Amino acid sequence: MAKIQLSDSMIHLLNGPRFQNQTLLLIADDGGGKYSLKGGACTIGANFNIVIIHAPDPAYPVKLENNAGLPFYTSNYDLTFLGKGLKMDFQANSIRLSDDAELLDGAVQITKGADVLAAFKKGMTASSSGC
Repeated sequence: MAKIQLSDSMIHLLNGPRFQNQTLLLIADDGGGKYSLKGGACTIGANFNIVIIHAPDPAYPVKLENNAGLPFYTSNYDLTFLGKGLKMDFQANSIRLSDDAELLDGAVQITKGADVLAAFKKGMTASSSGC
């Protein structure tokens, strides 16, 4: 099972009303996944999102064990970008994701899964950074 250490400030954020009774996903926002709107060859593995969904999604079966006991999941694809010692912290209104080797993303965003799926339904596609 994959693990992520959440700082006290991150736990406080994720225990807020916006997240109550929700399932959380940690995804690489690179245009390759079901809930990813961004992307491009040079952004693969560089941008991450927390996606709020109402129930577990079978496309994201990997439970991220965490010190807050939150329902946090990812996919095998996304795991390829996440190293050992995964940590998430909330400071100065920014979410930082790191592992033992490096800072993975200093500005993790939060999005609602239903909003992303609705955007795809309206014909939006993953945007490319053009690099």
